[in-house]
Amino acid sequence: MRYFRLLVLGNGISAYGSYLNMVALNVFVYDATGSALAAGLFMAVRLATSVVSGWVSGRLVSGHDRKRLMVGADLCQAVALLSLLLAPEGTRPGLLYVLAVVTGGCSTLSQVALRSSIPEIVGAEHRVRANGLLVTGRSLAMIAGFASSGVVVAELGYSAAFALDAATFLVSATVLSLLPVRTRAATDAAVGGSAKDSGAAGWTARMLLGTAPLLMAMIAVRAVDGLGSSSHNVALPIYSSSLDPDHPATFISQFWATWAIGNIVAQQVIGRVTKKTGRTPGERAFALGACVMSAGFIVVFSGLPTMPAVIAALVAGAADGFTEIVYVSRLQTAPDDQRGRLFGLTASAENTGFGLGMLVSGALLETFSPFQVVAAFHGLAIALCAALLLWLVGRGRATPAPPAEDSAGRDTPTMTEGRG
Repeated sequence: MRYFRLLVLGNGISAYGSYLNMVALNVFVYDATGSALAAGLFMAVRLATSVVSGWVSGRLVSGHDRKRLMVGADLCQAVALLSLLLAPEGTRPGLLYVLAVVTGGCSTLSQVALRSSIPEIVGAEHRVRANGLLVTGRSLAMIAGFASSGVVVAELGYSAAFALDAATFLVSATVLSLLPVRTRAATDAAVGGSAKDSGAAGWTARMLLGTAPLLMAMIAVRAVDGLGSSSHNVALPIYSSSLDPDHPATFISQFWATWAIGNIVAQQVIGRVTKKTGRTPGERAFALGACVMSAGFIVVFSGLPTMPAVIAALVAGAADGFTEIVYVSRLQTAPDDQRGRLFGLTASAENTGFGLGMLVSGALLETFSPFQVVAAFHGLAIALCAALLLWLVGRGRATPAPPAEDSAGRDTPTMTEGRG
């Protein structure tokens, strides 16, 4: 885990660059073109690239060195930002859409490669703790990126913001390239792969016959969660302005800061519980956590006084972090050669849900209140999670786990993963 903490630091730095980049670029597009349509098109191109990249990333991660892919993704984003920085003023608007494609595709590729690699980097038994550290790092990076973007752009200008963005990706690439970590499962050539192939083949068959529908249901829940996430992201500025027209950013800051604290609390709690019990929360915990998360977001927009609303945001953030850790850890129980495609699929599903939700919720907010829109979208997520929970209760049996490695490095079947 000592090397992994450095990886988390590098990933957090690049995540900070991504969130800073998100705000600075969106504002720059509008300033450079003077068109809200162009700004919306930039966001649409980036999101569409992320959706498509999920499918492509899954194949790349399954067949190529993941560490090199992650380093290459960071370097490509750094080069793209520096190209925009050094380009003549007149060519910058056209380069923006190239940058949207590069950043959208590379960020998805990096995420898929990293999530697929966790069990090999830290060991399957430490994956929950590792996922929690990554969630915490990204949460802190998001708060820092959003909070500092306005100051950086206002005080230092766009050029400084782009240079800082590029520097964060260069730092991340450097840290990752220097770390002696293994991102793919080791193969035993002397054994000829017979034992490994036999165990993996057995797990593959069990997964396809027994858990593939369950995994697809969980991915569907994450896609609908993307719809809910988009609704509260779009509704938050409107709701915050209605609470305090003179200081519209106040509630937004309180919301995201409290949400991040909740994420950190979730990482601490799930890490301690997993270490104490030796069990990883499973599918039922995922469904329950997603229900609590969506209910928390609905309560935030229900018009409560500030303190109860902040507490609801804390609960929503904790449930959000808990659900993500459980979900990612569950997908990581798949064999190494299948993880890339699974995480590519879920990246496409989540980005599709978020993008569709941005469009629909934005249109609905023209007519309905923030509470109504958020309640509708997150209510849909709750309904789907409740259906998944009922299915799991009716199913009433443990899901198969991937073959574990014995001391010789060969895979042996196990049933350590139970129901959540």
